[in-house]
Amino acid sequence: MSERAREPRRQAVALAYQEARGAPRVVAQGYGELAGRIVEEARRQGVYVHDSPELVGLLMQLDLDEEIPPRLYQVIAELLVWVREMAESSGDPEGRQGVKK
Repeated sequence: MSERAREPRRQAVALAYQEARGAPRVVAQGYGELAGRIVEEARRQGVYVHDSPELVGLLMQLDLDEEIPPRLYQVIAELLVWVREMAESSGDPEGRQGVKK
């Protein structure tokens, strides 16, 4: 079996949050090449990218435009705190500079 065959298939999920709409929503998701394009576009747009395969696996179970379920509020809130801290430490209070952890 080749190394490539043993690698888990890459996956990515993009979330968006607008206070007026409630909880964050899934705005993009995909596997393989599409996952790579989602990450590339996020970085191109200056959006923070966080690498958490377990969380992505849970979010991949949601449909596009679906709000995250209450059971994920805590972990997503912690992720948003991480994004804010990264933005503030980089001198970017709006959180627009791309970072991969």
